[in-house]
Amino acid sequence: MYIKASATLRNEYSSISKLAKESQEPIYITKNGEADLVVMDIDSFERREQILELRAKVLQAEEQRINGEKTLSISEAREKLKDRLYDM
Repeated sequence: MYIKASATLRNEYSSISKLAKESQEPIYITKNGEADLVVMDIDSFERREQILELRAKVLQAEEQRINGEKTLSISEAREKLKDRLYDM
């Protein structure tokens, strides 16, 4: 985890950008000693968004399964995937 003062962001934007890209981790920006912002490089942000979207879909599917909605067996799912692959 990286923590930087807001003045660093203002005065050393290029170094913060480089650090975000190299570390691929969020950088926490403080203002007057208090947490204020989080800065990430765009690739890390988009990857994080994709993971969150996938998790939401898995959670939704699990909730549907728990609520008794029809599910597919592994062999049925495999067949559907094969059909989609060959239809391309």
